[in-house]
Formats: sequence, structure tokens, C-alpha cells
Amino acid sequence: MRTNEEETGEQIALQLVRLLHQGTPSDEFAQCMAEVDALPASRPGKSNLVEAVRMAMAVRNRLELLQQRESGMLAVIESAQELSSRLDLASLLGAIVARARKLLGSDLAWLSVHDPGRDEFRVLVAQGAISPRVSDMVTLRDRGVAGVVMSTHLPFTTADYLHDTRFAHDAGLDEIFREDGIAALVGVPLIWEGGVVGLLFVADRYHRVHTTQSLSILCTLATHGAVALKNARDFEAVRAALDKADATRAELERHLRGIQAAADAHEQMTSLLARGASLSTLCQSVAQLLGGSLVVLDEAAQVISQGAATGYAGLGAQGYEPHGGRSAELVNALRLSRQAGRSVQAFEVDGECCRVMPVIGGDDVLGSIALFHRGTLEEVAVRTFERSSSVIGIVLLSQERMEAAKSRNVSALLRTLVSPRQDEWAVLVNRAERLGLDLSQPLTLLLVEMEGPGAGYAARYFRAMASMERTLIDEIDGMLVIVCGAPRAFDLRQEFSAWARRNAGAMHRGVLSRPAASPAELPQLYATLRRALGVLGRLGIQGQVIGQNELALYSALFETHDQASLSHFLEATIGPLISHDRKKNAQLASTLLHYFDGNQNAKTTAQRLGIHVNTVRQRLATIEDMLGHWGNAARALEIHMALRLWSLMRQPEAPPAADIA
Repeated sequence: MRTNEEETGEQIALQLVRLLHQGTPSDEFAQCMAEVDALPASRPGKSNLVEAVRMAMAVRNRLELLQQRESGMLAVIESAQELSSRLDLASLLGAIVARARKLLGSDLAWLSVHDPGRDEFRVLVAQGAISPRVSDMVTLRDRGVAGVVMSTHLPFTTADYLHDTRFAHDAGLDEIFREDGIAALVGVPLIWEGGVVGLLFVADRYHRVHTTQSLSILCTLATHGAVALKNARDFEAVRAALDKADATRAELERHLRGIQAAADAHEQMTSLLARGASLSTLCQSVAQLLGGSLVVLDEAAQVISQGAATGYAGLGAQGYEPHGGRSAELVNALRLSRQAGRSVQAFEVDGECCRVMPVIGGDDVLGSIALFHRGTLEEVAVRTFERSSSVIGIVLLSQERMEAAKSRNVSALLRTLVSPRQDEWAVLVNRAERLGLDLSQPLTLLLVEMEGPGAGYAARYFRAMASMERTLIDEIDGMLVIVCGAPRAFDLRQEFSAWARRNAGAMHRGVLSRPAASPAELPQLYATLRRALGVLGRLGIQGQVIGQNELALYSALFETHDQASLSHFLEATIGPLISHDRKKNAQLASTLLHYFDGNQNAKTTAQRLGIHVNTVRQRLATIEDMLGHWGNAARALEIHMALRLWSLMRQPEAPPAADIA
């Protein structure tokens, strides 16, 4: 018969086998050990039971270790499978982080990637964090666990991160760890080709020491992470190469289409030119090709032709003004364009751009073209616009030559009339009659020096005017020369002055002759007017057309003087008077001039100036104090001449009828 002790021993043995079979936690084995220890010491076989429990606990620990190894191997295998099947870097690294956290039973885990440019680690994937700041952590390579791992290329673990003194702390990271409650931390490197490309971290909110087995599994997962990063970078490089290849192919196709479009545009413009198309037709064709509005300008920036693409809604061409608010930008752009030999964008208004290009004919600038468009012009379109400048230049040059051919007879007759070697009278009369000019009537000669636009442009402009019938106009030696009947002289002077003020501003000066009784007087008159223009230049007069009679005295006296000597003459004669007027606006100089012009009559002077006669006398007394006594005839003549010269140099043009009578 079996004793109670034997039955108790068998029960304990059966319980141990059942616990091992069920994979019971170590707490129940500890309870079983306590039950065995509670048996009486005198009980036979107690030591064997204690040894059996210990052996069972050892078997249980080995089984747990084997299970951990098996779990680790399965995790590694699964990670390797995902490494070969997943191409998305974020999801793959997320799986590695989740597996590391689950395998070690940790509270949170994250993976940081090294940024070589800034030499720092940035969190790429994080799981299990409470604080949102964990996902935004940035670690310098010489701070925290990252600094230790970077320097050793080995795993590093700490059971109490915040109080560990083995590394330099980062105050910002410590604050984040304290906020999230992180205590224990282990970090392993992601190594590729001998360099640390990232870090894998696992952390707990309690003090914990990790086993060698855990570190080994983490290192393997970190290796997979390094491979994933390398593969991702390789994939990115391949993708970038493919994208670049696609972009290059697309650019090549676009370039080929552009070349074809440019060839078609060139062929179209050449065909129009060969067929003798008008400037307006050519302008419209170019505007259609470029999808904008094209304006052709002459030398004075006046519109001579324009065209717009179908449906183009820009208003820049319609709002163009020759001397508007954008004229300075146009002039500057044209200057830069001629220097560079390429078109230049002048300005942009409300999304509409204006691109300009000068039109060159031989060595001369015939005008310019302006393209108004929206958006960015492709290089091929820019080249087409620039090529159209040459084609338009050919048309303008052809027109200019045709106009020159028509006016050849006018030019020849005019040059003959002002030449010292004139043709015979009968020949001159015959040629002039064919051009509608009556040489038996008095003639008037006008000479003008001008800049931008030049005399050639002005001659072409005035020849095209209907009011210039029976008038000879041409450019001779860089000057505008006009011969007309004496009765037309006043109107001619007015018309030219109005046009010059609009187009040349102050950059012109001219002399209108007194009537010549016969053509034989014109050569001498021409030479006299040329000398008079030189006098005007020395006087510094610009923006005026002066009558020969008005200038006669000064031409005779100052023809050989330069501007400096004229200034010295004025300063020595009436300098104090001019200086006093400039400072106090006393009008003493003009009063004295009117006094001389009025035969030195104070009452007449007062009437002309609209002031009291006593005021005139007071001013004359002041003048005498400043200039000294001027009662003798020689002194009065000198002062009167200086005042007339001063008036001529300072007053705007106001031609009296007597000058051209």
C-alpha cells in the first residue's frame, strides 16, 4: 500500500510536468518551490523533490530562451522578407520599429536618419510615444546616446538615461525624455559601408537592463534598416535618373518641335518677303506666329505698322505712346539690345510684357519692333522675333530706297540750287517747274541741325506731307535743308517748330533766311546760314528756329568767337544786372532792354511793361548804380547789344513776322 508521502511526491512531479507543458510563467514554479520547501525536513525524498523543481525551472528558462530566440529569428526572417518585398521606405522602417518594440516588449521605439549636410540625426519613424515632440527630435552627433554610438559604432544601453553621466546630455532631448517619462534606453547603429547612416532606439518608462540576446536582435533589425535606407537611396537615384532621362527626352522633343516651328516661321516670312508682301501683312503674320501684338516703330518711335494675333487680348500695343511714361524704358532697352545683338524685355504691365529689338539696315537704325505678349516666351519664339527684325529691316530699307528714288530729282535740284556751281537758268527753271516750284518768285531757305531723329528722317517725314507741295526738302551734310516760296516761309517755320518740339525736343536749332530775289542768291545764303548755325551753337541756343534778320548783327560780330568769349562779354557788360535779377527777380535787364528798344523813352517802356513810369525811372536809377553811367552812345550801344544777345539766348522762340518779310 502506498504512503501519503509517496502520493505527495508524485503529485508534485505531475504538477511540474503540467507547468512545463503549459508554458506557465516563472511565478507558479516559484510557488511550487515554496510548497516543496514547506515539507518537513524529516520527510524522506524532500531533497530529490527540491532538485526536481529546480531542474524543472531550469528547463522552463531554457524553453523561454529558445522561444525568445525563435521569436527573434522569426522577426529577422519577417524583416528580411519585407525588405525584399516592400519598396516604400517609410512603411518598411515603420515595420522594423514596430517589430523591435514588440520583440523587446518596450514602451516606445524610433529610428533616426543621419543628415550629412547638417551632421545631425532626425527622427524618421516613431511608435509608442506620448509626447508629439518625440517625432520631431533632432540629435547632434556629439550629444546623448547618438554621440556614443557614432564614436564606437557599437550598441549602447542605459538603465537610467536622465541620470547617466557617461555621455554629454542635450538639454532639449532631456526635456522631451522627461516629458514622455523615458527612463531606460538602448540604441544600436545602422551601419552601411563602414559609416553610421542611422540609429534604432528602444526605450522604456522604467529602469531596465537588456540582455545580449535582445541587443543582438536589435542589431540585426538595424542592419535591415541600413539596407532599407541604402535601397531607398538607390531607388531614389534610379528614379531621379529615369525622371532626368524623361525630362531630357521631353526637352529634346520640345526643342525639335521648336526647331521645326522656327523653320516653318522662317519659311513663312521668307515666302512673304519673296512675294513682296506689304509691311502690314508681314507684321500681322509675325504677330500671329508669336501669339501677341507686334508694333513697328520708325526712328522717332512713331508707329508705322502693327498687327495682333487672333484672339489676343493685350492692350499694350493700343496704349502705346511715342513719348509716354514708358518711353525711357524703351530707349534703354533698345540701347541694351543693340549692344548685345539680342532682343531685350523693356517692361511688364499687368502681366503683359514688352520685348523690343532695333531694326538695322546697313549701318543705320531704321526703327524698331516691339512685341507685346503674355507669359514667358520660349527661346525659339525669341529667335523668331529677332529674325523678324531682319525681315522687317529689308522691307523698310526697300521702302526707303523706293522713296529715295522718287525724291532723287528733288534732292538733285536742291543740291544744285545751294551749290556755287549752279546749272544754267533755263535748266533750273525747267527742272523746278516739273516739281511745282516757281523760281521767278522770291525764295526762302531753312537750315536745321538736329539730333535723334536725324535730318534724314525729318526730310522723309516732311516730303510725305501734302502741305509740303512745291517745296524742296532733303538732308545735305547732316542738316535738314528746305527751299520754298517766300510767302510759305512763316507757315513752314511754324509747322517745323511744332513737329520738332514733339519729336526732337530741345535737340535742334535752325536759321530761316530772309527772302532771296533769285536762285543765284541761294549759294551765298546757304553759306551764310551755315555760319549762323555755328553762331547759334556757340551761343548755346537749342530748340529754336531763329530768323536771319534777328541773328544778322550777332553773326557779323561773333562769328569767330567761341561760347566762352561770349560769356565773358556778357559778364563784363551786364553781369551785375543779370546776377541781381537772378537773385531777386527784379527784371532790371528786361526793363533796360525795353528802354533801349523804345528809343530810351521811359513812358513807352512803362506802357510795354505794364508798370508805372516812376517804377521805370526807379529801376533805371538802380541800373545806373550797378553798371555805372551809360549815357554816351558807345557805352549804350555795347549794353544794348549785350542785352539783345542775352535775350536771344534765354527766350523761347517767338518769331515775329518781320523776320521773314
